[in-house]
Amino acid sequence: MTRCQIIKAQRLTRGAFRRFGDAIQEDGAEHYKINRGSTLRIHDLCKVKAKGRGRILVSFFQALDTVTLPYKPALLECHPLGSQAFIPRSDARFSILVAPAAHVPDLNRLKAFVTDGTQGVNYAPGVWHLPLASFSLATYTVIDREGSGENLREFEFEEGEIVITG
Repeated sequence: MTRCQIIKAQRLTRGAFRRFGDAIQEDGAEHYKINRGSTLRIHDLCKVKAKGRGRILVSFFQALDTVTLPYKPALLECHPLGSQAFIPRSDARFSILVAPAAHVPDLNRLKAFVTDGTQGVNYAPGVWHLPLASFSLATYTVIDREGSGENLREFEFEEGEIVITG
């Protein structure tokens, strides 16, 4: 029988998430007026990276299913050749489960977070993370890499092996 690991999700902050990539949020970001003062630029929210001959894609992902806490995820994925950013297009909270970059995820180093609805994340290359796990049927802007090379790995959990709580 598989042992169930329960991971309590914490509030997403830049500092707590730093080793996995970037928390994308307005609060604390550099900002200044542009276009003769008609626009406020909230500057440099994350560092999007693509390795090798890849190119950066900007897409919309629409959640067709929702999750609730406690949540028993089925799998993690990672993208070794580029970062992947998820930014809600409207107020939409989502669940995050991450493990440091490695060939396979270290289940003893899992961390869980919950966004506040206005935050996004940019997963660093190779960081293991949940696929989109939205609490509502929302749409997200996703920025990631397209190109040659293996840029998607998946790791499946055994049924009930991991539980994320609030």
